[in-house]
Amino acid sequence: MPDVFSYLPVIWPAYMAYLITVLSPGPANFAIMGTAISQGRRAGLIIALGIFCGSLTWGVSAALGLAALLRTYAFALEIIKIVGGLYLIYLAWKAYKSARTADAGLVGGATRTDYTARQLWLRGYAIHITNPKAIFGWLAIMSLGLPADAPPSMVLLMLGIFSTSSFVIFMGYALLFSTRHALRVYKSARRWIEGTMAVFYSIAGIKLLTSRI
Repeated sequence: MPDVFSYLPVIWPAYMAYLITVLSPGPANFAIMGTAISQGRRAGLIIALGIFCGSLTWGVSAALGLAALLRTYAFALEIIKIVGGLYLIYLAWKAYKSARTADAGLVGGATRTDYTARQLWLRGYAIHITNPKAIFGWLAIMSLGLPADAPPSMVLLMLGIFSTSSFVIFMGYALLFSTRHALRVYKSARRWIEGTMAVFYSIAGIKLLTSRI
């Protein structure tokens, strides 16, 4: 226990930086919000779980030191980056097509809700796992929060605390944006919301494709 308290002064700033990153608007949070508000609580929670699993995958990779290995094979990161950018643009196209569809053409004024749990989970996982910046974000947070001589137990503790926080935040967004009030807002401004999502995904995809790793 004394070891834990001795690392608190450096873990705390890293934890705050991580919270800001997870809470900030981005493709992952936007996907959770959009899915929860348009397809309901269950769909929102499932896609949030997929996004969390993607984040956890990168977090474990950073903790195991795989980030350094990926740096060595830069071409692999470039492939991941391209796939991620194209996938975001694909989501933008789907949102754009939905925005162009009149409410009368939708059953009950709602968008498609026949995605399986597996499809929703994979969509969330793909959004996060195809963003190579995520692993470097984890690596930066790990580097900020722990000195080079930190024992493995502290690395695991830090990973556990941060991952638990991201799980709560992602699920919280899904619950918040699947309320009746959120649904009413969505139904009254569906085409504007879908259009905004299309623009956001387009910008995020282009930014990822043109960024340097």
